[in-house]
Amino acid sequence: MDKRFWICGLTISATALALGFFVHGLLLRDDYLALAHLFRPQADANAQVAWILLAYLSLGLAMTWLYRWLPPPHRSKRWHGARFGLAIALVSFVPWHLLAHAGQPFPLTLSLKQIVFDVIAMLLLGLLLAWLQPHRRPLAPAPD
Repeated sequence: MDKRFWICGLTISATALALGFFVHGLLLRDDYLALAHLFRPQADANAQVAWILLAYLSLGLAMTWLYRWLPPPHRSKRWHGARFGLAIALVSFVPWHLLAHAGQPFPLTLSLKQIVFDVIAMLLLGLLLAWLQPHRRPLAPAPD
């Protein structure tokens, strides 16, 4: 795990946190407020912020690590990254929201919004990873 891995991983983590805040803190805020009785009280939720940061750090570093294992794209880096983001969404956020809907009294409309917004966020993170190219090797030093 070289310097490039850590830079890309932390960039993806920070971007995922920002996208998570945008989706769940802004876009879905009213939906969550309507179900406030199902969630922790605000003061208790604020005390759990370290777990949220750890979750997004884990997401960013894991996505970067997995992306580095993929063979480099032969054609379009952009679509390579988008497909990777979609695959991550399909093995994480989509089943998670479906299971949450099945086990918790969330309205189907909220679960579908969560899925759509989180899939879009994962596509964007995949595109960012493709742009960052975490498996690119540094150039060799110029000969003397």
